[in-house]
Amino acid sequence: MRVLIVDDEKLARDRLRELLGDIGGYSVVGEAMNGTEAVERASELNPDVVLMDIRMPGMDGLEAAMHMMGMENPPSVIFTTAYDQHALDAFEVNAVDYLLKPIRKDRLANALTKAHKLTAKQAREIHQARAEPQARTHISVHLRGNIRLVPVPDVMFFLADSKYVVVKTATEEHLIEDSLVNLEKEFADQFLRVHRNALVAIRFIKGIEKSPAGTWQVALKSGDKKLDVSRRHTAGVRRWARNRPKNT
Repeated sequence: MRVLIVDDEKLARDRLRELLGDIGGYSVVGEAMNGTEAVERASELNPDVVLMDIRMPGMDGLEAAMHMMGMENPPSVIFTTAYDQHALDAFEVNAVDYLLKPIRKDRLANALTKAHKLTAKQAREIHQARAEPQARTHISVHLRGNIRLVPVPDVMFFLADSKYVVVKTATEEHLIEDSLVNLEKEFADQFLRVHRNALVAIRFIKGIEKSPAGTWQVALKSGDKKLDVSRRHTAGVRRWARNRPKNT
């Protein structure tokens, strides 16, 4: 069985590798030091099981597991943590196994034996069960069976297009299967709804102005791109512009 080890501490990774060697029957195909690396390595290496720390700098293990759900053949996930409260909060749903550090060989062997794949429903439940719910740090885009991670700070706007949503950065454009309603709830403090089909990143808004036709538009800092503000959202956008902090 192919295993990917994910932990920001080298000693912890070495310990897991040593335990797997003692148990036998498992091959460590790679290591990662944070959630972003974990998703990228899992997409490249296609492991059967991922042993992953929860609390890591940048993208944590819970978010990484959610992104891995987009893989064509997602791995089983066993979380490792030194923080018991995370285990209690995140695993009431009994979606996957977890191991409290320091990890014992018999406990690891048992978890590996019963490891099973995380379903989309279980991933959402784990995310919602966090002690401190937080928005994703990246958007995962599925490209020919692989996962492309787009940092949320790079996203200029989300634009609804039929049953998909366009994710637009300064240099890229991708399609994801999500809804603006969900994205608006998750990133309410980072994006502004300007139209029923558009969410714009606040950090990319240069200002609002009237078009030659007399309607309002949002001008972006990058390039000369402008997005229409719908009549329904005009009052809210203008109110936001009036109350906008000077340094944004």
